[in-house]
Amino acid sequence: MFTKTSVAKSVRFALMFGATSSALLLPQTTFAQQAEQNAEDEIERIAVTGSRIRRPGAVSASPIVSVGAQEIEMIQTPQIEEVLRNLPATIPGDGGSVNNGTAGAATVNLRALGTERTLVLMNGRRMIPFNFNGIVDTASVPVSLIESVDVVTGGASAVYGSDAIAGAVNFVMKNNFEGVELLINHSETGDGDGDTDSIALTLGSSLSDGRGNVALSMNWTDRKPTFLGDRPLGLLGIATASGGGYQAFLDGQGPIPPLDNCGGPNVTTFESGGGSTTSIPTRFAIVGAGVSGQFREDRTLADDCSRFNFNPFNFYQTPQERYGATAIAHYDVAEEHTVYTSATFTNTQVRQQVAPSGTFGSTFNLPIANPFIGDQARSWIIDNANQARLDGLLNGGGVTNWQDINNNGVVDNDDYLLVQLRRRTLELGPRTTNFETQLFQLVAGVEGVLYEDWEYDVSFQYGESNRTNISAGYTNVSNIQNALDSTDGVTCNNGDSTCVPIDLFGGFGTITPEMAAYSSATALTKQEYSQEVFNANVSGPVDAIELPWAGAPLSLSFGYEHRRETGETIPDECLKEAPTSCLGGAGGNVLPIKGGFKVEEFFIEGVLPIVEGESFAESLDMEFAFRSADYDSVGNNETWKLGFSWRPVDSLLVRVMQQEATRAPNVGEIASPSVTGLDNALIDPCSVANAANIDSTLRQLCISTGMTDAQVGRVQDVISGQVNAFQGTNPSQLPDAEEAETFTAGFVYTNEELWDLEVSVDYYDIEVDNSIGEFTAQQTLDACYQFGIASECAKIVRIGGDLTIAGSGIQTFTTNLSYRLAEGVEVGINFAIGLEDWGELRFNTDINHYIANERQSSEVLPVIDCLGAYGNNCSPTPETTWNQRITWDLEDFTVSMLWRHLSGIDMEPAQAAGSFEAFRSIDAYDYIDLFASYHINEHIKLTLGVDNVTDEDPPVVGGEAGSTTFNSGNTFPSTYSALGRIYKAGVKFTF
Repeated sequence: MFTKTSVAKSVRFALMFGATSSALLLPQTTFAQQAEQNAEDEIERIAVTGSRIRRPGAVSASPIVSVGAQEIEMIQTPQIEEVLRNLPATIPGDGGSVNNGTAGAATVNLRALGTERTLVLMNGRRMIPFNFNGIVDTASVPVSLIESVDVVTGGASAVYGSDAIAGAVNFVMKNNFEGVELLINHSETGDGDGDTDSIALTLGSSLSDGRGNVALSMNWTDRKPTFLGDRPLGLLGIATASGGGYQAFLDGQGPIPPLDNCGGPNVTTFESGGGSTTSIPTRFAIVGAGVSGQFREDRTLADDCSRFNFNPFNFYQTPQERYGATAIAHYDVAEEHTVYTSATFTNTQVRQQVAPSGTFGSTFNLPIANPFIGDQARSWIIDNANQARLDGLLNGGGVTNWQDINNNGVVDNDDYLLVQLRRRTLELGPRTTNFETQLFQLVAGVEGVLYEDWEYDVSFQYGESNRTNISAGYTNVSNIQNALDSTDGVTCNNGDSTCVPIDLFGGFGTITPEMAAYSSATALTKQEYSQEVFNANVSGPVDAIELPWAGAPLSLSFGYEHRRETGETIPDECLKEAPTSCLGGAGGNVLPIKGGFKVEEFFIEGVLPIVEGESFAESLDMEFAFRSADYDSVGNNETWKLGFSWRPVDSLLVRVMQQEATRAPNVGEIASPSVTGLDNALIDPCSVANAANIDSTLRQLCISTGMTDAQVGRVQDVISGQVNAFQGTNPSQLPDAEEAETFTAGFVYTNEELWDLEVSVDYYDIEVDNSIGEFTAQQTLDACYQFGIASECAKIVRIGGDLTIAGSGIQTFTTNLSYRLAEGVEVGINFAIGLEDWGELRFNTDINHYIANERQSSEVLPVIDCLGAYGNNCSPTPETTWNQRITWDLEDFTVSMLWRHLSGIDMEPAQAAGSFEAFRSIDAYDYIDLFASYHINEHIKLTLGVDNVTDEDPPVVGGEAGSTTFNSGNTFPSTYSALGRIYKAGVKFTF
């Protein structure tokens, strides 16, 4: 189990007891902005993100990173995900750079602790999740209406409720917009592709001489795709383990053509090392018999001769079309009472595309007399099958891989064999999934003065997300089984008149349109999610509680919240078919999900001024909160926070906060049925890939998981970095809520006389216990075959000794894991230098430095250390990242440069040992982005920008260096720019 370092303990001790000199020695982190009003505005009662209390001179006891509307404008994007993705406090989540693994959404991942542990708010209220995992699609946020984006570090569950383990992201919207604003933006890469166009129209007006305001913002975005094949790096799959294909890339060569009689579209040589083993012509294997080969175009059968280059079909940038509208209004119905409302609607369509489908090693009962098998191939199959029979590999190890139809004791033309076929079905076209999401959310409430200085706020919100996913271009494995069971090539032996026999034993083009129509599949999945929240709270000063050294009494906020969330997934009937559904090549089946939860919460929050106006303390405040949440799913959970804000002198603020945060399991984590799918893995220790290292102990462990002695060391290894998995929720062992201890401490120094200087340093330590998640497939394999843990061996299900055959796999059900944590330091530096007649220079620096970022699934398994690492367990997590912006303003002209830095990272040690040496580390990366704007007049403003000015190439790591979600096109396109230089232009009309 992780033990805090002595440095971390010293920091915590020193800051907790006021020894601020220790804090001044901490390394760098991100800017933590305090929300503080000027002295002349002290009568106004304001609020900051992370607190429900409005009070004069409010400051945050928790670090807050704030990104303003001007910074968003300079990034020139209609997609807020680009702003969030580049923050040093985050690592990339789902978004436009994710293809194979996208959910058709844009998410945010604070501190690399998982998107499900980041609470996303709009004006301090929950946004409607886009699916049953409770995750918000930030694409639904209207960028043109954003006033600022506030990111709170550390748990905020005591204030906002569950999910704020890593912190909260709050989109603060413009509340009093007046006039007309039309914004038109365009961007494209230096290669002339990847276009993104957007239009946003915002209208606003005050009401009844300032008694209220109403604003409406309408937006449209169209993002075009960029294919892997549009870039040299993406032309061919490069093998992470061997480096196959890497030299060809360095030499500027395209994929190497295959051998004669072993070709087809996008087929490359077997020796190239890259690409997929599901190729053209068909690869053949008898299940569990150690017999394999590959057909040729002339229908003969011999050794493997080709791979399929799947890369060019995939996207570096997924296409998206989105339109939406948001209305915000408030009106003073009486002098001290205001009604408010907001309504949001978005329609988002995202298309994912991967290479054409195939049979991907699915198992079929194949009649040896199938007429499409050539004579030489038939003899080859019979001879090798009989040798396997003599070796004891037919009908052994719990698998029936031979049907002796004529009962003569030998394999011959009358018999059936259980075989694996790997044939890429290009004739069906690429596999696509279109995600269409319609989302709306309505908020209505009233706020005002309850009595004297006591205020109230009562609101109700309701939201729905309705999604339709249409998948096409896939093989229908059940129908292919029917179509293979033919001995005349005209009719199928199942007697179905609609069945069309299929020819998988020649080259490209042997699948006719009629065959494709019967053996392909298109399927639809509907997802529905709803959320309703009722909140009532009151806040104000408790005059009876005021300390003698303080200048103000205790301020309290307390209230009640009711929340109900429900989700449902409705798949097509054919998607339910186990183990692979009708969508062969999709990784598994889909079963209906229907579930939800409700929670009743009571909360209280307070700020107690302790000292004010003394020589040792301009101010010293204590901040506290407590929330009790009663879930109908996991019972009662309690969260709290306690912190201090101390200003020894006017220019220095010292702050410290200890919190306990919780996250209750979401709908998907408590209601997902068991389904089959795919999971990333490095090696099957019982396979041919590890044959030289199998000793007697390992052999017995392999046998204990369903292998025969003859199969050990002879079955195929992991295919393309993936094995089959059984996923979902175990109804007899539902996950409990997870808890987090979060600690933050730091200081903010300001000096208005010295360039308006502001420096902030904040330390954070977030440790999540009982974290909800899944054991990875490789962890289960290691726990069984390295540590001999019987309970983990029981999770391994083999067929024919294999883990890649349909029906086999590893149980990776959702459960409670041991822990995960993120620890680090943030620094923010901001100042401005006046240049008299030459305008002003502004400097803004945000830095994050991780001290630790790790997790452990159980005490018997090794710690996964993601600090400065990448791999199958870790998305790229640089130890240090920073953003440095320099801006020059001169009257109507603005020029700005943004320097983005990511420190170098290394592959996870266990994975690096089996990987090509050049792919074991990634050097530090630095990106330079430029922006310029000019006001032609008071109504028209032009903007220009260039991202990645120096056209930095992304790092090359091959195609199996990480999860398929983030490792694509031989790199990590969500972390590093795979598109090269990007040009941006826009115009804004204001009236």
